[in-house]
Amino acid sequence: MSGELMQIGEVAERTCLSLRTIRYYEEVGLVVPSGRSRGGFRLYTEANVRRLWLIRRLKPLELSLDQIRDLLTTLDRVESGAVAAEDAATLRSTLTSFQSIARARCESLRDQLVGAEEFAADMADRISELSSAEQNETAEP
Repeated sequence: MSGELMQIGEVAERTCLSLRTIRYYEEVGLVVPSGRSRGGFRLYTEANVRRLWLIRRLKPLELSLDQIRDLLTTLDRVESGAVAAEDAATLRSTLTSFQSIARARCESLRDQLVGAEEFAADMADRISELSSAEQNETAEP
């Protein structure tokens, strides 16, 4: 275990996740602290922080915990560099499936964003109309 070890509070700050969320991710097996301090505090490495950032980035995709676990397992296998030729097709298929999910969700989020922007513009128009009406009333003697 090389590199700087961090306690959960620092990891929470760096990942913008709550302590409770990080502990929950540990409980469900998505992340495993790299060690414990003499006092029993969880200790994390930079690799743990990167994994938590990845999990955080997956949130908008609305994946289930099982799907996230499957993806992380697949990524771990790919990153290990020890992928047998017969496993490569399965791993590629799994990653392609998650890529399709991500692309579909991105399209859905773009549609939602367009709707939100249209609503915000409509509210701006209404506020402007009210402001004009108020100015006209105060301008009349």
